[in-house]
Amino acid sequence: MKNFMSKLILPVAALAMLGFGVFHLLKAQQTLPKPPPPVEPARNPFSHGIAAAGIVESRSENIAIGSALAGLVLEVYVPVEKVGIQVSAGEPLFRVDDRQLRARLAMQQAELAAAQAQLARLEAQPRTEEIPPAEARVKAAYANALRLQDQSERARKLLANNSIAVEESNDKQRLYEQAVEEWHRAKADLKLLQAGAWEPDKAIARAAVAQAQAQIGETQTEIDRTLVRAPVAGRVLQVNVRPGEYVSAAAGQALVVLGDSGSLHVRADIDEHDIPRFARETAARAFLRGPERKEVDLRFVRVEPYVVPKRSLTGDNTERVDTRVLQVIFEVASQDQPLFVGQQVDVFIDEQPASASKIEQTARAY
Repeated sequence: MKNFMSKLILPVAALAMLGFGVFHLLKAQQTLPKPPPPVEPARNPFSHGIAAAGIVESRSENIAIGSALAGLVLEVYVPVEKVGIQVSAGEPLFRVDDRQLRARLAMQQAELAAAQAQLARLEAQPRTEEIPPAEARVKAAYANALRLQDQSERARKLLANNSIAVEESNDKQRLYEQAVEEWHRAKADLKLLQAGAWEPDKAIARAAVAQAQAQIGETQTEIDRTLVRAPVAGRVLQVNVRPGEYVSAAAGQALVVLGDSGSLHVRADIDEHDIPRFARETAARAFLRGPERKEVDLRFVRVEPYVVPKRSLTGDNTERVDTRVLQVIFEVASQDQPLFVGQQVDVFIDEQPASASKIEQTARAY
């Protein structure tokens, strides 16, 4: 009897294990219900609508302000703790080191003063104090010529009587002629002095003054370029520079980001395959990302007709990046919405039913 029971237990246990394995296998193969999404996706509010990815930007678009000159930043007038304030056009944002330029300006101003003094000296000629001595030299030369003339005439009379030698008479005549020439030279010097400075000399002096002024203007312009100002009135969106940092004049370096956020815009990227379905002046809405999915009404502003590669990515694994998009600008209808520049939104644009001819007309419009 015991042998019979022992022989029966093993088959029963094997069948039980087999049944458990089959049950576990069938249970594991059951299709589980799909879990709900962690965040409810935006729903297209239109029966025929175009979906697009959008990004919030300022009305003037985001202006990346850089530095015209490379150098050390001395002052930042809008520090990080004041980001978000409103600035007016021309208001200073930060200043690059300009000490070397100011030293050069002082030297050039001294050179200008010297050039102006030289020009003033030439234009003031002749000096009134120089005329009387020149006139006196003319009179003295004339008197000397008269004296030597009298001696020469007496020498000729004595020579006629053979009272003096011919050589002595000739010497008297030569001295008289020399005195006459000195008299003429004195008169010419007086005339030259009375005429004042030579006009070409004045022109050279004026050119030197103009050159010095141009150099000062150039340096002042460079000094003004070290002070970076707001090109338009707007809100400071970001500050990426600190006092003591070295900045370069490389393109694309956004040291300060400025934008006119008085009226926010949404830049929507419409896939190139959906361009024929798009029509102007149609209703459009944007949905903020997040658990509440707040809805924002949009107004059409303009279309940028140049189709560009897609740059604004949503991060979806199924999103295509090898596509081109048509960028459409919308204005946020109500500025009371809690929107921030750079925020991504989901945009839906109503597609008006259109015939094939109307689609062709819309396509030709772009």
